[in-house]
Amino acid sequence: MQDLSVETLLFAFMLTLFAGLSTSVGAALAFFSKSKNYTILSIGMGFSAGVMIYVSFVEILDKSKDAFSQLYANGLIGESLAVLSFFAGIALSALIDHFIPDDVNPHETKSSSELSELKPQTESSVLKNSSLKRTGIFTALAIGIHNFPEGFATFISALDNPNIGITIAFAIAIHNIPEGMAVSLPIYHATGDKKSAFWYATLSGLAEPVGAVVGFFLLFPFMGEATLGITFGMVAGIMVYISFDELLPAARVYGNAHTTIVGITIGMLVMAISLIAFKLI
Repeated sequence: MQDLSVETLLFAFMLTLFAGLSTSVGAALAFFSKSKNYTILSIGMGFSAGVMIYVSFVEILDKSKDAFSQLYANGLIGESLAVLSFFAGIALSALIDHFIPDDVNPHETKSSSELSELKPQTESSVLKNSSLKRTGIFTALAIGIHNFPEGFATFISALDNPNIGITIAFAIAIHNIPEGMAVSLPIYHATGDKKSAFWYATLSGLAEPVGAVVGFFLLFPFMGEATLGITFGMVAGIMVYISFDELLPAARVYGNAHTTIVGITIGMLVMAISLIAFKLI
């Protein structure tokens, strides 16, 4: 990992903050968008998945193997530890999902009809008014919990490679937009208060920079090749889990198979070009 100057740390933190605050964009879109066409959202979520899947397998998991190879002459040991770290990241994400109820879990994809309910007086809402506020608040809490490891993943990636960090932050930001909608809509339905709904969504996104800071300070005293190997492996696992468990199913709901694969392909292409460009600098 490159020298951790104040400028480098600040840059990585600002990227993570940008990704987290995109939940606010989702909240605003929920209030003001009248369109039921979610094609762009489908392509965007496919793009996010393509970016994260490609960079996880091509770059980040490889960095985990490189870190472990500095400690073990036997390459098989280093590769095995990297793979174990990768699946540990998947297991951590799955464990978080396991303890969050399905009705407020951001990884349980909402239908487009749920997202298109923009007015509190709408009678056809799939959600009961009596439980709307509770749903919104618990969804905010659930998203905050999920955003903790996502923030750390973005932060660590940006510290190691600013180019990769920018692309991942952009991908995370896209996937946080519908999460902001999932928080704000139920609260807005229940209270009619846009400001309150907006701030709940924003606070759920702020868990990302908080996760980045907490994770960094917990690991910094132990930072070494072993810690980097474990961290990069788990970051790759977390991002792959997010992609397959949340982004790809959501992309299919908001669009179709064709819009999803277009987004995935563009995301992978952008990530591949970014990695090549960074090596040429």
